[in-house]
Amino acid sequence: MKIEQLFTGCLAEMAYYIESNGEVAIVDPLRETEPYLKMAEADNAKIKYIFLTHFHADFVSGQYDLAQKTGAKIIFGPNAKTEYEIYNGTDGEVFKLGDAQIKLLHTPGHTMESSSYLITDEEGNTPCILTGDALFIGDVGRPDLATKAGDITEADLAGLLFDSLRNKIMPLPDDILVYPNHGAGSSCGKNMSSETFDTLGNQKKTNYALRADMTKEEFIQEVTAGLKPPPQYFPNNVKMNKSINTSIDEVLHRGSTALDPATFKEMSEKSDILVIDTRSKESYTEEGTVPGAWFIGIDGSFAPWVGALVTNIQQKIIFIVEDEARVNEVVTRFSRVGYDNSIGYLVGGIANWKAQGLDVDKIGSISANEFAKKLADGTMEKPVDVRKESEYLSEHVQGVENFPLDFIHSNFAEIDPNKEYFLHCASGYRSLIAASIFKANGVKNVTDVRGGFKDLKETNAPLTEYVCPTTLL
Repeated sequence: MKIEQLFTGCLAEMAYYIESNGEVAIVDPLRETEPYLKMAEADNAKIKYIFLTHFHADFVSGQYDLAQKTGAKIIFGPNAKTEYEIYNGTDGEVFKLGDAQIKLLHTPGHTMESSSYLITDEEGNTPCILTGDALFIGDVGRPDLATKAGDITEADLAGLLFDSLRNKIMPLPDDILVYPNHGAGSSCGKNMSSETFDTLGNQKKTNYALRADMTKEEFIQEVTAGLKPPPQYFPNNVKMNKSINTSIDEVLHRGSTALDPATFKEMSEKSDILVIDTRSKESYTEEGTVPGAWFIGIDGSFAPWVGALVTNIQQKIIFIVEDEARVNEVVTRFSRVGYDNSIGYLVGGIANWKAQGLDVDKIGSISANEFAKKLADGTMEKPVDVRKESEYLSEHVQGVENFPLDFIHSNFAEIDPNKEYFLHCASGYRSLIAASIFKANGVKNVTDVRGGFKDLKETNAPLTEYVCPTTLL
């Protein structure tokens, strides 16, 4: 039997490929189907099952397209309802895969249909359990994403999760490997480890939510404390995961349309089209960009920031790339969070744009040392830290206001377009995103602090006393 964990860093997401004697199961697939088809082809195997641990909120999963291309059966746990054909497994049901078996354990709490999958190999051993968002490494799934007004509360879900962990997962052997669906960087938990798997025994020792003497009331209080509103795109992705969506092949075809500078300029000036510059931080700041473009670099946490910041999931998007070989990658990563209306890219990039004599916008930037000097001299008008509130409260530069990028649109009424703003984050990626949105919204004087808080800590800028964060949300 072969079990492969397929890690996607941008989403901090883990899908799984399981093969036994010519039969394959894919668990929690991403939107794109090609990687799974190629893996099965390389093993001379057939994809028999597509298992979902739950309806994902942070990405659009690819079960429908994959089933259409392979004939595989889509398996959810109890309570799942979709527009497309699925099989609802029951608690304890066993699915034969080649010479191996996959047992469904209904583990509600993160969501009501949430299920884990216990793997049994050809020798009858149980080497691992795929826990989805029920149990992470160092954390558990947040219980507030599937609440319904007048029906079920986050406390109700937390109580169900307590029972699921204690009755279904914790009684398993200590040496079993826990394979979750997410790691650090995901908003599906509040304090996940960067590790992508661990033994259940070690999690019982180190994961706060698995403490042996914890009461249900203590569990509910601890897992619901420190929760922040989820990214705004989460409900849209849940809806898409229950629906039949535009095929990934059609999305890729439309999004990879080459647009010459004149056409790109005409489209960029339309009120219903958003321009996103996906190049590196260095290229964006040094070469400038199309007026009004947002910066969201493809080499950062691209898809989650698109989802968090682009409030209309039907938004038409045209984009700029540094390397045209990455066009399909950009379109794919838009689609992973449900943004299926990318409609083309600037052929020839900014060099071609400039060659046509077209104007560019630039964001000013200064070093951390320059920022510290201006702050000390009192010559800085509006210094702003765009990190998450939890990061800011943990430690920040004294005299600097917190304006989290996550909630930039809801807080924009506080921004005075006539003031000069100096923005920093942890390392410079998020602050450049924020600066580009400030500029696109009419703030003329906005400056990015290169290197962010990481470099500021090496200057003489006064810092608050460090407080260990209890949540990373």
